[in-house]
Amino acid sequence: MKISIGNDHAGTDYKFAIVKHLEAKGITVLNHGTDATESVDYPDFVHPVAKDVVSKISDFGILICGSANGVAMTANKHQGIRAGICWTKEITALTRQHNNANIICIPARYTAIQQAIAMVDTFLEIDFKGGRHQNRVDKIPC
Repeated sequence: MKISIGNDHAGTDYKFAIVKHLEAKGITVLNHGTDATESVDYPDFVHPVAKDVVSKISDFGILICGSANGVAMTANKHQGIRAGICWTKEITALTRQHNNANIICIPARYTAIQQAIAMVDTFLEIDFKGGRHQNRVDKIPC
């Protein structure tokens, strides 16, 4: 499995912890995020992740910023991306099961690092249910 990850300055510590966790599980991670804590513009780090997922370079994407709203809005501009903001494992599971999300967006200012790691694990372990949900997902693109 290959994952692309991107973050702004609010998500740097989260990214390092998530990357370490995923690599320990044998997952390849492409880092498109900042490694610093100085203020940066999140779209610069979102677009490469979204492009990796759309082009199938990566299986899934992970985006992290303060509220997760900016990264989700930016990622969802890409045709074929379904980026969901997740703040609990339950929301994460539903985002995968019902919406077939291919990018998880994590709000660093509203979750703990261990919580974020647990959400990433859930995101990667849960499958899309399909069925009636596929109908709805098919209606998302403009």
